Amino acid sequence: MAVRLNPIGGPAAWTGTELAADRSWIRTFSAEEIAEIEAAMAAVAGRAPGQFGAAEFPLPTVADRLAEVSDELEQGRGLVRLGGLDPTRYTHDDLKRIFWGLAAHLGTPLPQNTAGEILAEVRDETGTGAAVTASGPGPVPSARARSRSTGPLRFHTDKCDVLALLCASNGIAGGVSRIVSTVAIHDALAERRPDLLAELYRDFWRKRPADEEGSRADAVFAMPVFSRGPDGAFTSQYSRTYVEMAQDEPSVPRLTPVQIEAMDELARLADELCVEMPFEAGQIQLMNQHVTYHGRTAYADDAASGARRVLLRIWLAVPNSRALPAGHAVQWGDVRAGALRGGAMPGRSAYELA
Repeated sequence: MAVRLNPIGGPAAWTGTELAADRSWIRTFSAEEIAEIEAAMAAVAGRAPGQFGAAEFPLPTVADRLAEVSDELEQGRGLVRLGGLDPTRYTHDDLKRIFWGLAAHLGTPLPQNTAGEILAEVRDETGTGAAVTASGPGPVPSARARSRSTGPLRFHTDKCDVLALLCASNGIAGGVSRIVSTVAIHDALAERRPDLLAELYRDFWRKRPADEEGSRADAVFAMPVFSRGPDGAFTSQYSRTYVEMAQDEPSVPRLTPVQIEAMDELARLADELCVEMPFEAGQIQLMNQHVTYHGRTAYADDAASGARRVLLRIWLAVPNSRALPAGHAVQWGDVRAGALRGGAMPGRSAYELA
């Protein structure tokens, strides 16, 4: 398919200014819906995430709300935030059950690493409160090492159709969440720098993170930053960290000045066009990873009070996902619309590892 460098437009081409003014992307569960969710939680008491699915977590009316969310994620903005849960009402294990049960109604959870992590807890694991960043000598730190510290995270995607996050922090917000539409970035480049847009449709070498995907013969691979599927649907799968990690491999071509300029301009536009908003305790954030990038600002836990920032994370393959280019099989495993794909072990669901 010939690359089209004209703007894409549509509901997924939102800007941060527009989302800050129009909060309709933030939805709140009603008291009746919370009661239904809690009844479903009681039905799976004692069962861990991975040991039950949507059928065992019945949501007679909330399921309709989640179907609307699913449609918004794929056909609309690609971003929804759900509020109304009060994490102080539940044990940490019950909060996990609620999150897993809701996610199971949206899609199939995926393994997030080859060790079988199916519901990740993203918190500071450094023990010192230090920020892990890309600066300094030695190999480029992995995205996982950075996310499990207090440092900021650059805009990136996770290896799934939909990323689900629940702010499970005890007493503090989950920091400032940063989200940007990749369609908005694409369209800004189409208007301002079509030469760099064309470059982002060409291959960039990446390296698979060993702490997620283990040691593989195909540890490095090439894939464009921007692509279109067989039906023209847009997708972007990108982490500058993985591009930089690939440069540690002697067999990988060196980044060209134009490629570096393209990534720099992408980052600059992401800062310009993103929405920044505190992630409040109990909120669930859902992001289509084909049309959004996400990141965060640095944060600090409150050691004196014991309050800590904790996010729960689930990767989902969803039944209404778009078809991807054939060349994306190297990353996704299966590129068909609605396929079980992505995750650290493409083709396997988290239920197989629980």
